[in-house]
Amino acid sequence: MTQSALSRRAVLGGAAAVGGAALLAACGSDDESADTGAEDATSDAGGDGAEADSGGDALIGAAEVPVGGGAIVGTAKVVVTQPTEGDFKGFSSTCTHQGCQVSSVSSGAIVCACHNSQFSIEDGSVLGGPATAPLPEVAVAVDGDQVVSA
Repeated sequence: MTQSALSRRAVLGGAAAVGGAALLAACGSDDESADTGAEDATSDAGGDGAEADSGGDALIGAAEVPVGGGAIVGTAKVVVTQPTEGDFKGFSSTCTHQGCQVSSVSSGAIVCACHNSQFSIEDGSVLGGPATAPLPEVAVAVDGDQVVSA
């Protein structure tokens, strides 16, 4: 009787695994097309922080982002930085180490307090681990006195 119960469990477990893999594959396809769109938006924005009429959602007032620093826009899960005057950059605020939200921007670094990973305000690259992957870029532009999603 135990053998038959294990066989049923194995069959049900296998079916669940196949169904889960199919679901993940379907989600992966959607994510890839979304990523392609984001890359296109980054290319269109030029990433130079030049003023643009992007019509995107306002993220933060440009005056609220200090030169040589940045600000975390929690509702949008974006960090907006201004490495040099007038040059605005956007990055995901989700740490690439274990998915915590970054906690601050100081001394030219975006800092995740969970495990003290640090990322460059210029390009999102890792300055200190345990994270090994950079923060993904988020396309931003300046529209009037606002930094907006591009």
